This record gives sequence, structure tokens and C-alpha cells, in this order.
Amino acid sequence: MEENKFDLNTFIGFMLIGGILLYMLYQNQPDPIAQGPAETQATESVAQETSLKDNETALVNTQDAAAAVMGETSQELQNRLGSFAYSASLPETNDAVTVIENEVLALTISHKGGYIISAALKTQTQFQGEPVYLIKDGNSILSLDFAAENRLLSTKDLYFEPTLVSNSEGQILSMKLKTSETDFIEFQYGLPPESYMLDFAVRTNGLEEVLDFDKEIMLDWSLKGYRQAKSISYENRYTRLTYEFDNGNEHDKLGPMGDDDAIEQNVGWFNFRQHFFSSMLLTDQPFKEVRFNSQDLVEDEAIDTVFTKKYGAKMLLEPKMARLDYDMNLYFGPTDYAIFKKYDRQLDEAMPLGWGIFGMINKYVIIPVFGILGQWFPAGIAIILLTIFFKLLLSPVQYKQYVSQAKLKVLKPEMDEIKKKFEGNQMKIQQETMKLQNLAGASPLKGCLPALLQIPVFYALFTFFPTAFGLRQKSFLWADDLSSYDVVLELPVNVPFYGDHVSLFPILASIAIFVYMMMSTGQQMQQQQQPGMPNMKFLMYLSPLFMLVFFNNYASGLSLYYFTSNLITIGIMLVIKNFIIDEDKIHAQIQATKKKPKKQNRFQKKMAEMMEQAEAQKNAQKK
Repeated sequence: MEENKFDLNTFIGFMLIGGILLYMLYQNQPDPIAQGPAETQATESVAQETSLKDNETALVNTQDAAAAVMGETSQELQNRLGSFAYSASLPETNDAVTVIENEVLALTISHKGGYIISAALKTQTQFQGEPVYLIKDGNSILSLDFAAENRLLSTKDLYFEPTLVSNSEGQILSMKLKTSETDFIEFQYGLPPESYMLDFAVRTNGLEEVLDFDKEIMLDWSLKGYRQAKSISYENRYTRLTYEFDNGNEHDKLGPMGDDDAIEQNVGWFNFRQHFFSSMLLTDQPFKEVRFNSQDLVEDEAIDTVFTKKYGAKMLLEPKMARLDYDMNLYFGPTDYAIFKKYDRQLDEAMPLGWGIFGMINKYVIIPVFGILGQWFPAGIAIILLTIFFKLLLSPVQYKQYVSQAKLKVLKPEMDEIKKKFEGNQMKIQQETMKLQNLAGASPLKGCLPALLQIPVFYALFTFFPTAFGLRQKSFLWADDLSSYDVVLELPVNVPFYGDHVSLFPILASIAIFVYMMMSTGQQMQQQQQPGMPNMKFLMYLSPLFMLVFFNNYASGLSLYYFTSNLITIGIMLVIKNFIIDEDKIHAQIQATKKKPKKQNRFQKKMAEMMEQAEAQKNAQKK
């Protein structure tokens, strides 16, 4: 093998040739001062082309970096998103967020999707003392679903660029999903000071050639409602989806239990109500169509749970001149009548205040009176004073009822004589009894009518207490929260229909109802039970038992009301009986009335005729 050796002469030759070439290049380089205009323009063009290529390379690198996070190459991202792949060039990550807040509300908006991922009420706490979150940990998604360039896309999967402006009127956050610097989909949030209501807008700009406006564009909002109260069953009963439709002329709601859905036209607002808290969306331009759904997530009320309901609303958006431009509002806050009324959007219809006259009594009497009392007294005292107020208001009606009962008591000896005289002939007994009562002006209907007049007030109060936000977390005596049940004893097991605890206010209310019914129905129970009439003794025991069992898990404020109401009623009855009504005087009045000619009204004539016909038919059958 030939051995390689270092050749000094060859090395020196290569060095000389290289030096000569460098000298020639240096002598022939262009002089920048002597360069002509054409040569200068050509040089600048090359420089600009190089700069553009560098920018394109940087963009591709950024897209590659963003695509790498999702496990996609830049080309794959382009194929999947089309023009919206531009949004992936934003230097953001999945965790990037922007926070806007005021004195009562804190909202966190994700740059991915551009929607609210956290809504915290800063002045409210739930039953365990933790802050109230209406949105947290992925329980809510709001997305715009659309078709673009033969693709179906959802904004929840795309990246938005945030711009935040703060001033004395609040904070405005613009989230833009861009296809270029001038073309975008925008979600805009505006949060004023000290408000639970924020402005929300959805707009498009310059996307006429990108979006397919001939296909449905849907704004899709889903939310799972967090449990906030101690009693799951009680909270879930008042947790439901309510909405306004038909251009504000109609209001409706989905079922409180089980699964339910509905499709409505021209929807103005809807409320994902979580008993004492609401997540609402309102629009200035009614949605042409909204598809609602609600799913009950509480399978067993005896088992602890995190969520109560799962709501969904898919809103059909209508573009105008190949653009979207919707001005809306979002509300995250208390289900409070006083707050709702401030917005003048019929939001009080989102509360279960009762229909017809019951709702009117709540809106125009009970809520204003309780609101005034609540400003001056603790919640428990305000309930007692409210009860006294209505008892005094209804006292003339109750007085007539007691007088009617007293007249029947005075007539009892004569009615007993009728029973003996016509023993075995029930139809004749009824005829003669009605005739006697009519002559004495002591018809049982006169005693029932005052009771019927009180029903609207009682029902209105029944619907008021479960929805009164002013009772929430307000304590009274042993009850630490008048909007939930009170506990004096924990049970080792969960008793069906009763619960795992003993509440004292329902027990007191049951005792008061039992005593009241003993006083009001005792006289009737002494009379012989007539066929077709309800068993008064059975009713006397059923009502207190119902109160004891089913109110054990209800708001203690409601039980406090019933206890106070019946206690006052018992006191009024004792006063009327012992100090106002004179039975001897009533007896004398009855005897005087019986001597006067008595003209029957149309109803009484009809009843008498029916009974006479029945008696005649009975006699004919015997023959």
C-alpha cells in the first residue's frame, strides 16, 4: 500500500491560487454610490422578498408550535380549519385566560373558545361556606357552531385574541377569532360596576366569503347547575329552566323533575335557574328558534351530589347582509325579585311566584311588605310581623266565619231533634236541616266562603317563602338558615319521605294545626257523620301529619310562618269565643230571624227542588 505523505509544494500552490481569487472578487464588487436606480430597486426587491420569506417561515413555525400542542402539523391544521387556522398563529396556550370583575362578580374568559369558564359571586357563599360559583371546572360551554369552507366548526375549539379596556364605566373585553387582521368573529363582554348583568355581543366582520350563511348558525350554551343548598331535594324542586317567547307575550318552563325539552319561537330570554341563583341570557333581537333541554341529575335525593340539573339551549342566529350582529346580555347572580325588577325585562316571570291572582298578591303585596319589614327587623321577626299583618287584614273575614260556626253550634239541639224525628230517612233529614239553617241565616256555606277567600293569600305566601332570597342564610332562634330546614336532631338512617334529621319548626307547626282543627272542627265532629261528607276526624289528623313529614325538608321560614299563623288564629278564636260572641244573644237573633218570612235565593230553590225530586223518586221506588 502506498503511504500518503504531506506535500509542502502542493499546499503552497493552493494557498496562492486562493489569494488571487479573493483579490479579484474584491476588485470587481459593485460600488453602492455609483449604483444606478434600477440596480438599487432590484437589490431592495430581493431584500423585501427575503423579509417576507422570513415572516412566512416565522408564521409557519408558530403554527407548527401551536399545532404541535394539538398533535397536528401545520398542514393538517390548515386542512382541518381552513382560514381559521390563522387563529392558531396566536402565541396563546390552552390555559390562557383573561379576568374581568367588579364588586359583586368575577368572570374568567378562556382564550380558547372565547367563553366564560368561571363565574363567581363575590358576596355570596353556599351552604358549606365556600364561594358561590355558577360556572367552574368545565360545567359550562358556550360555542358558536357554523359552516365555513365546507367544514363544520365550533368556536370552543379555536383561539381568540383578547383586548381589554377599563374605564370608569366598567371593563370591556373583546375576544376576536381571526382569519386575518381585519376579518374575525367577535365575542364582546362589557361588565359595569356593581352589576350582575353584563353586555354580551356576537359579531362578524369581513367573513362574507368564508362563512356559509345559507346553513344554520347556532349559538350553543350548556350548563350543569352546581348544588348550593343544604337540602338537595328542596333545591332541586325549585331548579328549572324558564324562558320568555312569542316576542315577550308568553312565558313557560321545563319540568322540574326528570328530562324535558321544548322548541320555541322568538325567544327573548331564558334562565338556567338554580333555585336562589340564575344564569341567564337575554337578547335585544329575539332568537328565531331555540331548542331547550333539561336533564335531572339527582337520581337519589338521599345521596350527596355535586350537580342538580343539566341545561342546554341551542339558539338559531339569523345573519343580516351576510353578517352576524347580536346585542345580548348575560346575567349571573341571585334569583332576587328586587334585582330582576331593576332591569325592566319581565325577569320576575323567571321566578315561581304563582300564576294569576297568586302572583299578583306576591308582587304587589307580600314582597313589598316583607321588603319594608326586612329593612327594619331580622328575617325571623319580619316573618312573624308579616303573618300578623295578614291576620289583621283578614280578621273581618275570619270573624264572619266564626260567627257562622257559632250559629251552627246554637242550632245543634234543633238539628238533633230533626234527626230523631226523621230517623232512617236521610234525605228528609237533609231537607229539614237546610230549611232550618236557611231560616236562621246559618248556612254552612257562609262559613266556607270566608275560608275560600283566604286561600289566595295562603297559597301566595306558600309560593313566596321558598323563593324569598332575603331569607337565605338568615338565622332565627335554633335555625341557622331560614331558607333551608332547621336541625335539632340528626338521625342515624335516612327515613323515606322524612329525611335523616328532625326539624323542630315543622313539629311546632303540626301541633298548632292540630289544636286549631280540634277547635274549629270539634263541633262538627260531634254531629253524626252524613253520607258523602268528608270524615272530619280523618282530616284533623291528616293535615298535621302531612305538615310533620313533608315539611321536615322544607324551608324553616315556611314552617315558622305556619306555626305563627295557626298560633295567632287560635288566639283570635279564643278571644272571639270568650269575649266577643254571645251565644245567648245569637240564639235570640236566630229565633227572631226564623219568625220573619224568608225568601230563598235561586241556588237554595234549586237545591230544595233537587232534594224533593230525589225524595219523590225514593218513595216511588219503595212502592
